[in-house]
Amino acid sequence: MLAAAGFLYPALLYAQVESVEKPPSAPTWVSLAHGEGHLALHFSSEAAFSPEGSQLAIASENKILLMNLQTGDIQKVVKVRLPDIEDLDIHSANFLATNLLLVLANGEFHVKGKPPVSTPLLAFHWDLIEDRLEGKVNTIGAKGGFTPARYFPQIGYLALYKDSRFDLWNPRTGQGGGIVISDLTQIPNLYEFSPDGRWLLLAQIQTSSTADPTVVELKGHKFADSLRGHEGIVLSMAFSRDAQKVVTACEDGKLRVFSVGDWKLLQTLVGHHGPVHRAEFSAHGDWIASAGEDKTVRVWSAEDGALLQTLQESPEPLLNVAFSPDGRSIAASSEKNVLVWRRQGGT
Repeated sequence: MLAAAGFLYPALLYAQVESVEKPPSAPTWVSLAHGEGHLALHFSSEAAFSPEGSQLAIASENKILLMNLQTGDIQKVVKVRLPDIEDLDIHSANFLATNLLLVLANGEFHVKGKPPVSTPLLAFHWDLIEDRLEGKVNTIGAKGGFTPARYFPQIGYLALYKDSRFDLWNPRTGQGGGIVISDLTQIPNLYEFSPDGRWLLLAQIQTSSTADPTVVELKGHKFADSLRGHEGIVLSMAFSRDAQKVVTACEDGKLRVFSVGDWKLLQTLVGHHGPVHRAEFSAHGDWIASAGEDKTVRVWSAEDGALLQTLQESPEPLLNVAFSPDGRSIAASSEKNVLVWRRQGGT
């Protein structure tokens, strides 16, 4: 169950910021593969990549497809089986280690002689070597009233929101706790934690008169600033790995890049036709990938905002996009399809 007393501030507020070696600055992305299935549709798909960037985990009904990112082939089909639970619908598969997945899913409890009952959200580990459930199945938000669960790969926590409180759970350790923002009296339908655990961004706040995200300083649990200039609903927010920048994707068709700390608008990236559903930085921070209603992924320079390439193979609007940890692959997802591109050239 997702609940615990006493949030672990040292672990989150002073998390290690990762340093990544920079690759060449002039990438070219070439289509590698596409197929049925999806990545996480409502939070970052970064953890769908294995830690070394060699595999991609794709959810497909009650199965997980493991794609080889060198060849684009499906090298393994994982058929998930849980005791007394049937009709499993997998929402996301996130790598916790090279051979261990965190799976989020719903299903139906089946007990002999009784009608089936829908489950709350289930979270569990799947061992890819043994091809079996590892440990117990956790129920998330079973008491109700929470906003949908979101997983944050960069800090390693799954989060829920209810009544001014963010409940957090670490699926690796089973530990967790809560953050109470007493000034937050309305539901934020979108939120994002910085990798160093110092900041929380809130957007789509119910009854708010502005589309601009609000900045919360976590140490003091207080509103600190806002990301100004949005002309539509903000659909995603993402920090760079070094926690120095934020990119927002907006219903107005634009991306905006802000500096962290002073929260100044650095760049406005224009090119998508229609809403932009997701934007994320590459691990080394040089590039931004964005996915939109116009069925394209666009790759931008994070340094000067220049559009580097437009990837147009999708037959459907794209809802999510992420770079692999090694920066060599980009994966994007619609509700029913996943597309992957591979970087050519460089080392």
